[in-house]
Amino acid sequence: MRPRLSFPRFLPWLAAVLLAGVAGAGQAAGHLPSVTDVAAQSAAAAKSGEPLVVLVSLPGCTYCETVRRNYLMPQAATGEIAAREVDMSADTPMRDIDGTMTTARKWARAHNVSVAPTVLFLDADGRPAASPLLGLQGDFYGAYLEQALDTARAKIAATPARQ
Repeated sequence: MRPRLSFPRFLPWLAAVLLAGVAGAGQAAGHLPSVTDVAAQSAAAAKSGEPLVVLVSLPGCTYCETVRRNYLMPQAATGEIAAREVDMSADTPMRDIDGTMTTARKWARAHNVSVAPTVLFLDADGRPAASPLLGLQGDFYGAYLEQALDTARAKIAATPARQ
């Protein structure tokens, strides 16, 4: 008799696969959509009471892949978080919070990111809403992520809505 896949264990896998398939034009399978406009993307996330979760990564980084695949993609696929990605070694163009054009590499440097993976939690104004997660902290990463998300959500909820 073949073992059956239970629905609850199957759902996060299916969601991650679907997210990878619809990540957007120009996105490699298995990556989060890129940050293209910090102001627009962080404001959109904050309208839903969420921080913009930004994974700052490097190509070939196995720790980045673990954070992306096991934590961020499943939550993004179910709509729990608004997650994007920045390759800290790339010259990919992006619009910063003040509307000026920059590159992913310069943006990461301006945010003092020197470790991959780093996960940032940005408020509606593109400012940190919680302390970043640096590296991969082993068995408790999920708890650290949820704690940072709770902190960021509380800060966003306490901020008066812009007119």
